[in-house]
Amino acid sequence: MTDGFGMPIQAEGVPRKLADPFDIGGGHIDPDRAADPGLVYDIDPSEYTKFFTCTLRPRDDCQSFMGKLYQLNLPSISIPDLKNSVTVSRTVTNVGPAEATYRVTVEAPAGVDVSVEPEELAFTMYSSKNATFKVTFTARQMVQGVYTFGSLAWSDHGEEHLVRIPIAVRTVAEEFVADVS
Repeated sequence: MTDGFGMPIQAEGVPRKLADPFDIGGGHIDPDRAADPGLVYDIDPSEYTKFFTCTLRPRDDCQSFMGKLYQLNLPSISIPDLKNSVTVSRTVTNVGPAEATYRVTVEAPAGVDVSVEPEELAFTMYSSKNATFKVTFTARQMVQGVYTFGSLAWSDHGEEHLVRIPIAVRTVAEEFVADVS
């Protein structure tokens, strides 16, 4: 990542390091595009409630839920422990034109293969406004404890709407109790 002068951006802190997506903000706000996003990632508020409840006071029914955190319908994907392969799903809601087709573009994190099914989402006046897609991450290269970054973007054919979400993947060759990176 570089600044406006083409120089590498440094993260704050000691020791200094090159900034990664965890260190950088979400970007500039474009009010016109925000008012007409095309697609949105909706999440049921009860999922957030359960997430926060289980985080603060784990109960018996939290065990299965906490194992599915990948599946929260967030506008980002983070896989902190990729050993072999993980599949997550996301659902988008079309809030743009009733007749729209979106095609996916993936910038895969280094050392990870990423596939998306389906690669195209088609909305019609008579179809559902929701579409679910699956993203499969497969480790190609095992580098212990290092996050790599990428993105997934849906764009309509006129390129009027571009809906991009970040991806962060940390491959794990072996689990260590003290591995906190």
